[in-house]
Formats: sequence, structure tokens, C-alpha cells
Amino acid sequence: MHHCLTRTMAVVAASAMTLLPVYPASAHDKDDSSTKTPIQHVVVIFQENVSFDHYFGTYPHAANLAGETPFHAKDYTPSVNGLESSGLLTHNPNSTQPFRLSPAQAVTCDQDHDYGDEQKAFHGGLMDLFPETVGTGGPGCYDAGKGKGLVMGYYDGNTVTALWNYAQHFAMSDNSFSTTFGPSTPGAVNLISGNTFGATLVPLAADGKTPGNPKDAISGGLNFGSVIGDPRPGYDNCLRTPVLGTAKSTRITMSGKNVGDLLTDKNITWGWFQGGFAPTGKNADGSLACASVSSTSLVRTFRDYIPHHEPFQYYGSTSNPDHLRPSAVTAIGKTDQANHQYDLQDFFTALANDNLPAVSFLKAKGVFDGHAGYSDPIDEQTFLVNTINTIMHSKEWKETAIIIAYDDSDGWYDHQMGPIVTQSDVSDDELLGSGNCGTPKATQPGGKGQNGRCGYGPRQPLLVISPWAKRNYVDHAVTDQSSILRFIEDNWSLGRIGNGSTDAIAGTLNGLFDFDGRPEGQRLILDPQTGTVVDPD
Repeated sequence: MHHCLTRTMAVVAASAMTLLPVYPASAHDKDDSSTKTPIQHVVVIFQENVSFDHYFGTYPHAANLAGETPFHAKDYTPSVNGLESSGLLTHNPNSTQPFRLSPAQAVTCDQDHDYGDEQKAFHGGLMDLFPETVGTGGPGCYDAGKGKGLVMGYYDGNTVTALWNYAQHFAMSDNSFSTTFGPSTPGAVNLISGNTFGATLVPLAADGKTPGNPKDAISGGLNFGSVIGDPRPGYDNCLRTPVLGTAKSTRITMSGKNVGDLLTDKNITWGWFQGGFAPTGKNADGSLACASVSSTSLVRTFRDYIPHHEPFQYYGSTSNPDHLRPSAVTAIGKTDQANHQYDLQDFFTALANDNLPAVSFLKAKGVFDGHAGYSDPIDEQTFLVNTINTIMHSKEWKETAIIIAYDDSDGWYDHQMGPIVTQSDVSDDELLGSGNCGTPKATQPGGKGQNGRCGYGPRQPLLVISPWAKRNYVDHAVTDQSSILRFIEDNWSLGRIGNGSTDAIAGTLNGLFDFDGRPEGQRLILDPQTGTVVDPD
């Protein structure tokens, strides 16, 4: 009954966008698009592997221990559905109780976030098997002395200071979920298409044979179905090192449409901008190389470009297999040899040259994307703040919405289970027992035929930073990764993707905005090292 009510509320909320007036494109925009809201530019910053409780479990209360960056909440800050308000901070059903990770403990182990293991952790909604099913720790990585219980760790505003400050001055959701369970690729694909079904294993180029299906490729051990893991994009020829003949050769392609197709059809400028996308030359075997690496003061050297984080490279229509560079600065966002797929630096070049696309998806270099194991929240903060400060200083800021979202939870503990809107009963499912995430229904997105899409998955942070965002506001409406897709579709009147996309049922982001009257305030400039306020709006 609870799930049905939540679902109904989300669908009712989704109808509100159609009542908004049409806003013509501003004079300096380079296309003829008009929007349903004052937002002429959407910038989605898509980060890695964080659950809501992992970053906001005690919001807005920080420990403020000596020697740490202080955080003090504004008066009348709304509460969130977190660990404190739920009573689960000290009375938790898991074998390890939630515990605070300090700024000095920013670098930690990566957790298990496989499609089936995450479902096991949920234990049919009891949410009590996280250390046993998705926890990792022990020799070779920092686990705060908790072993597999590290998965119960959380940060507060003394570490993720910038994100807490953005929440204080703009809007965030405490009820937004992964569209399905699983790691990075399903999350990235759901962001741009709302559908992980339509994955096909690609034969190896060396011998024409289809590789064996590892457990984290396609659901049900099939060569065609729903992607549940992190195989390489089938339309990506740029490699850090040659991988043919190894397990890493597992590649897939995706069928169907994505939001890039819809934007291109309407002649609306857009692009995916990812750190390390620009080629660095050739590998020893002659293959194209994307071999740039970076390091920070806290994290070891790691590769910049991670192919399975680039969702448009799974679709033939929106791929740039050889990572061709844009033909000119003025072509960024338009259809040319780059086909809307760019290096992250191209975003800042376009912004500086008054050529910001209508829709931009940003993916940080590996060391700045927040993924535990090779990145951390402090280095993530540096990237977020530097990027957002730059956008706020541009003249496009007054008509821009920045959305910060995450691809998956990394398995980090979160206490809130979302509604299961797409049931699944493939062998990989584990939510209600072996092979069981409910019985697929003809009425769910994709019907019974699109199996292997158990979701919604874990809860994750979602923030909207904009002159048009509500102030110090927490939205409780149910949303998911495809809600971002739906906002873009609705704002530019793109229509729906169809073919089982969850854009048809996704709750909207409208509740995080206030489009009545003039926008409140202009910008919030933070210090990229500390996350503290330098120049308040």
C-alpha cells in the first residue's frame, strides 16, 4: 500500500511541468530552442558511488571536532530522512553500527556494489545485511579498523563541507534513488535513456567469438538482455592499454534511443564531457590510446578516462568511437565529427567562449569523481567547487540549473528502501530470495519482456544548484536517475523515449525549483579546498 501511494504521488507530480509557460531562448543562445521554464542551460555533474546516508546521514548536524573544517547549519534548516531522525544511528539492525568517518579518513576501500549483492543487503526491506553482503575491508585498503563493517561508515559536514553548504543555500532531495540496482554502467545508462534493457555482447575483434559472460555483464547469463554490470562500451576504440584476450574485453552495445537522440532531433545543443576523453596517441599494438593519468595529495595515480562511465559510447547513434576532437570551438554542442562526445576541458572552453550547450553532462577525471578506492570526498569537493564556481561566474549562470547526482551507491549503507517499480525474476536477482525481485508485470515500464531491471535501487544524493532553486530546501518527493532525463525532456518539449523507459513514470524535479517571479539571489562561491563560503549570495 505504501509503495502504491508513493508511486501515485510521483506520477501526479509529473504532470505539473505541462502547466508552465514557454520561455524563448535568450539572445546569446546558439540554437532556436525554447523552454518550459526559465532554465536555458542544464549542467548535470554525474559523480560516483555514494549513498544518501554516506554523505547526508546526520545532516544538518556535524561533529565539529577540533582541527576540522567547521560546519554550522542555518536556523530553520529542514530535517532529512537520515540516520539521526530515523533512530538508526545508535539502534541499527546491522552487525556493525553506523559510525563517523573523519576528514583524516577520506581515503577508504571501495565497497561491493554488484546488482545481486546489493539486493541481498536489502534483505527484502529489512536493510540489515550490509556488512555480510556488500562490505569490504581488510589487508590492502583502509577500513577504519572495521573490516567489512566499513560499509556502515558515513561523513558529515566537516568532510563533505561544500555539498552541505550547497544544500544550505539551494535545494536537495532526500528521496531519490538509483533507477535499478547495480554499479556504474546501469546508472549512467538510466540517466540518459531510463532503460538498461537492450544490451548485446559484442564479439572479440581478435577472433570474432563472443566472450563468456561474466557475472557482472548482462542479466541471466545471456548474450542479450539488461546490463547489470560494467562491461566496456562496444563503440569505444580508445584504450588505456590493450585488453583483447582478457576478461576486460567484455563489451556490449545498447539498442534504442537516448536523450542525445531526442536533443539532436530537435537541433538542441548538447554534449557529454569527460575527463581524459581526448586521445593521447597510440598503444604499442597500434590501438588508439586514452592513457592520461592524474594523482592528488591523497589518492594514488589513477587513469583519467574510465570507458564504462561514458554511456553514450554504448549507442551507435551517439558514439564517437575514435574520440575525434570537435572541428572548432563553435562546433561544441553541435553535430560534427565529435558527435557530442568531448573531453572535459572542452566544456570550460565552450563556457569561456560563450558557447555553452543547452544540455551538458560532466564526468570528472577518475581521481575527482568521488569513487572510493581511487578517489575520495575531499578531492571530489575540489572538482565540484572549481566547476560550480566557474559556472557561477559566467553570464549563463542566471538561467542555468546545475544538478549533482550519482551513478550508484557503491554499496555504502543507506537505511531507506525505495518503491520497486520494475520487478524482475532473473537468476541474478536476490531482493526477496534467489532469483526473486518480484514478478514482472505487464504494466511496468517495458512490461514482462524487459527483465533484469530490478529497481528502484539504493537511495543517493541529488542536489539542484540554480538561481531558480528553492533555498535551504529538502524535497521529499520520490525521484530516480531518470527524473533528470525527464526534466530535460519536459523543459525542451522533447517527448518521451518510449520502449520501456522509466521516464514515463519518473517523478519530476519541479519541487526543487521556484519558477514564480524573479530568482532569489545569484551565486555562492566556495573555497575548493575547505568547502566553506567565500562569497555568499
